[in-house]
Amino acid sequence: MVMYFYDFGFFISQQNLHRPSIFNTYIKPLSSYSSLISLAKMSNNNFITSNIFLFSLHQFLLLVHTKPLVPALYVFGDSLFDSGNNNLLPTMARANFPPYGHNFVQHFTGRFTNGRTLPDFIAEFLELPYPPPYLGIHDSVPLTGLNYASSACGILPQTGTIFGKCLSLGEQIDLFKWTIESKLPTHFNSLEELSKHLADSIFIFTTGSNDYIQNYLEPTLFSTNHDYDPQSFAQLLIDDLSNHFQSVYKLGARKIIMHEIAPLGCIPHYTRKYQVVVGKCHEQTNQIVSYFNTKLHELLKSLTSTLQGSILVLARINSLGYDVITNPSKYGYSDASNPCCTTWGNGSAVCIPWLEPCPNPNQHFFWDGYHNTETGNSVAASLCFNTSEFCTPFSIKDLIQI
Repeated sequence: MVMYFYDFGFFISQQNLHRPSIFNTYIKPLSSYSSLISLAKMSNNNFITSNIFLFSLHQFLLLVHTKPLVPALYVFGDSLFDSGNNNLLPTMARANFPPYGHNFVQHFTGRFTNGRTLPDFIAEFLELPYPPPYLGIHDSVPLTGLNYASSACGILPQTGTIFGKCLSLGEQIDLFKWTIESKLPTHFNSLEELSKHLADSIFIFTTGSNDYIQNYLEPTLFSTNHDYDPQSFAQLLIDDLSNHFQSVYKLGARKIIMHEIAPLGCIPHYTRKYQVVVGKCHEQTNQIVSYFNTKLHELLKSLTSTLQGSILVLARINSLGYDVITNPSKYGYSDASNPCCTTWGNGSAVCIPWLEPCPNPNQHFFWDGYHNTETGNSVAASLCFNTSEFCTPFSIKDLIQI
């Protein structure tokens, strides 16, 4: 099979990788993947150049590095994690046009950011290829993971339907069920081998944001705001989420990471809507979301204690996001209030196609009215991989050893 490596302007045939070449010369002195990553790290001013180098390096090393840290990375969620599934669905919720992917080597793939998503960075840390969008797989499924995330969707089936078809969390898990029942078994000698593969893999989730943005906080479009007070709505989501986590557990998942909902009152969509002072947030919206996050903490602890052999990890993205937005200089940002791209709705929505974004996206926390730039994804992924204070009670490094 021929694998193309566009960044160096030529292609490499896998069957020729064992032959002496310029690549062997450059790679031999470097002892590990992590040492290469360390060499490539640069100052924040050169973040984008550094990231392009790291992406190229990551893709090339996957051709010669055969031992990832875990068998696979499986991704579930919404537009924060979607890598192209919505491109293949009849929906308006797509990011398959510029300026999305402005700093991504493969350009506009369907990722709602300028570069890599958080799961992309996690995959790099795990020395895995980026999990491809499930709907784009036509032949044999990769054993290194898949991405089922779908933009605009959420926990509730009706969330996101105003834009067209998307995959709710339940539908994503149904597709995962189909994968392990109909696709993966042919790659393993026994069900025990498949079970070990799944038990040692990482499952990463982000969901619930759209159940607020595209549902509960839109009372003219949905009745949930009238039918439930904030605490009751949060419990509705948590009950459904609990059932979904139990489903993936029954299918073989054991190491599960779930992200909190970010401080939605701080994103441009709401700060513009409520005309909040720069550097501040709409705290009423944050309060509504906080009920979900509080219940989520309790849910993950409860499931870990009741589902034998499971570890459900909480990623504390809410407090991190709030701190970045209210103290941007602490993280090297010059702007944590305005989107980098020109959006519809005066900065409150998605990017307008084909318009040139700001010249320094690495200095902006927000890419559009809802999503952050890849610098924020990089920070969160690094924290989750390395520290149990952010991803608690275990970092991904810890999970690898368990």
